[in-house]
Amino acid sequence: MAGTEVTNRQIIFKNYVVGWPKESDMELVTTTKKLELREGQKDVILKVLYLSCDPYQRGRMRNAVDSYIPPFTPGKPLDGYGVGKVVRSNDPDFKENDLVEGLVAWEEYSLGFKLSKIESDVVPVSYYLGALGMAGFTAYVGFFQVCEPKKGETIYVSAASGAVGQMVGQFAKLFGCHVVGSAGSAQKVDLLKNKFGYDEAFNYKEEPDLDAALKRHCPQGIDMYFENVGGKMLDAVLLNMKVHGRIAVCGMISQYNNEVHEPIYNLNITVKRRLKIQGFLQSDFIHLKPEFKKTVVEWFKEKKLEYVEDIADGLEKGPAALIGMLAGKNVGKQGIKVADF
Repeated sequence: MAGTEVTNRQIIFKNYVVGWPKESDMELVTTTKKLELREGQKDVILKVLYLSCDPYQRGRMRNAVDSYIPPFTPGKPLDGYGVGKVVRSNDPDFKENDLVEGLVAWEEYSLGFKLSKIESDVVPVSYYLGALGMAGFTAYVGFFQVCEPKKGETIYVSAASGAVGQMVGQFAKLFGCHVVGSAGSAQKVDLLKNKFGYDEAFNYKEEPDLDAALKRHCPQGIDMYFENVGGKMLDAVLLNMKVHGRIAVCGMISQYNNEVHEPIYNLNITVKRRLKIQGFLQSDFIHLKPEFKKTVVEWFKEKKLEYVEDIADGLEKGPAALIGMLAGKNVGKQGIKVADF
C-alpha cells in the first residue's frame, strides 16, 4: 500500500554500554519515513504521543545473552512502552485515530506491537505509561499475587515514590496493610506520606545504618518486602523480615550499572525465618491484565488512587530523561511527551 512520506525524528542507540550510561550513548537523528503498510501483515502505524522510561531498559544497553528480553540494536532506535494514535492500520482491531498503548520505537512515527486500545477517559492518556501500563500492572501482580498479602500485615517498599512503588503502597493501603516506604529525597518522602498514604517513610540517603532505620520504622518486623533496589538495602531488610515473610523481587536498580554486583551477606536468614523470595515479571500474569485495568480504572474513578508523573517535553529530551530516571532524579513516573494528539 502506498504511503505518505513524513519527517521522522528518532533516538538512536549508538553502542553497548559498560558502567553508567551517558546521554552521548544515544543520538537524535532526523530521517524520513513512509507511512506504508505491508500487504498481508496486520501492521499498525502510530503517531507516537508518549514514551516510557523504565529501569529494565538499562539491561538492554548491554550485550547480555542471559536476559529475559533482547538487547537494543546499535544503530537502531531504542524501543519500549508507549502511547500513540493510529494513523494507518491493516489490523481490523484498530482503526485510524484510535488511541492505543503498547510497544513502540523511540521515534515520532512507529509500527506498534502488542497493542491495546485505550477505552477509558477517566485518567490522562499518559497514565497508560505507568499507573495503567506496565508499572501499574507490575505493582498489581507483585502485591496481590507474589506478596500474598493478609490484612493488617506490614509491607516495606523500596524506591517507593517511583512508577511502581507509588502504586504498590496505595494498593496495600486499600487492602488494609501497614505501609512503610523509603525514597531518596525529602520531597519524595513528603509525597509518600501526604499523597500516597504511606504510614511511615524515610530518606534512605540520610540513614547511615539501614538496619536501624528499618527497626525504627518497622518495630514489629516486615511481613512483605517489595524489592526494587537490591544491594545493601536487601541485606538490611533480610535482618528485619518476620517468620514466613515474603519478598517480591521486582528489580534491583542499585546494581544495574555495577560491573560487579554487591554481595548479599544475610541470606542465612531465609532458613531461620522460612522466607519466600520470588522474582517475577509482569508478563507472567498477563491473563490478569483485564482484571487489573477494570479494577484500577474504577479506583481512579472513585478517587481512591493518586499518581505522580515526571514528563519530559520533547523527543529530544529522551536521553536525559532516561539517564536521569536511572540516577533517581525523577519525581514520579518518568515519561517523555513526543507529540500532542
